[in-house]
Amino acid sequence: MKHEKRKVLLVTGLSGAGLSTALKSLEDMGYKAIDNIPLGLVDALLKQKEGQGKPVALGIDSRTWDFTPAGFLKKLSRLKKDRHLKAELVFINCQDNILQQRFTETRRVHPLAVDRPVSDGVILERQLMAPLRKAADHVIDTSDIKAHELRRQMTGYFQLAGDPGLLVSVTSFGFRNGVPREADLVFDVRFLDNPHWDAKLRPMSGLDAPVAAKLGKDPAYKGFMRQLQALLAPLLPRYDHEGKNYLTIAMGCTGGRHRSVFVAQEIYRWLVKKGYNATVRHRDLEKWAMQQLHAVHEDKKHMSKKRRKAA
Repeated sequence: MKHEKRKVLLVTGLSGAGLSTALKSLEDMGYKAIDNIPLGLVDALLKQKEGQGKPVALGIDSRTWDFTPAGFLKKLSRLKKDRHLKAELVFINCQDNILQQRFTETRRVHPLAVDRPVSDGVILERQLMAPLRKAADHVIDTSDIKAHELRRQMTGYFQLAGDPGLLVSVTSFGFRNGVPREADLVFDVRFLDNPHWDAKLRPMSGLDAPVAAKLGKDPAYKGFMRQLQALLAPLLPRYDHEGKNYLTIAMGCTGGRHRSVFVAQEIYRWLVKKGYNATVRHRDLEKWAMQQLHAVHEDKKHMSKKRRKAA
């Protein structure tokens, strides 16, 4: 009988990138999650009889007592060579400006910038952690995602219950805001007629029926969709066969409100019809909606001030 290896995840990354959320997600999935454990105690922990065989997630980062990148990599190498373990390194990453914004908004002190600006701590930590990012089995970037999306990604990569198969995430985006960092496959749909130039359709999105009707009638749409489905149909089973748990398909247009949203929805429906475990997200449509709400709020504040002055 083949011995099943114990799953051990070493979770590291940049302060403020979402390490705590990642570990909490793993704990909810059934891992024994322990944060900020000293490197010198890892072996003793894994040898304990209590909970032997249970999957483990260990949070080790720049805050950890006795932490050094060289010591971390040495420990990782030994764990990977242990025939009883399946050890993997997970690195939670994020852009510098987003990290600085998070620390500023929460007024938290960066662990490497107790007596200096947050930006100095962010830069210093990125340099310190660079060897670990390079050695990581999984790099998850949280720059453009919220906590619930990070939890969903962690579930897609590391869930334990049986064989969940391939989880396919479809996301729409606007090229002007950058390609999603988590994307595995990226498709550009800017060749379709742009509803933005129709005054009636401009305020709508790809989720609205009039926009969908216009794009569905575009002469280039049906042929493109047939070819895209023909491309994906043989690829997805191969990803599943190779043991990939999580795949992100990204559809991009200029602003991420009309064409990419419509196509992402159509691919999502096709995947569900094919029996895949699929989700859909509209990255820049969510941002646009928040901007609209903010604009309405500011208009109300402005009108209120005018009324007070008039009175």
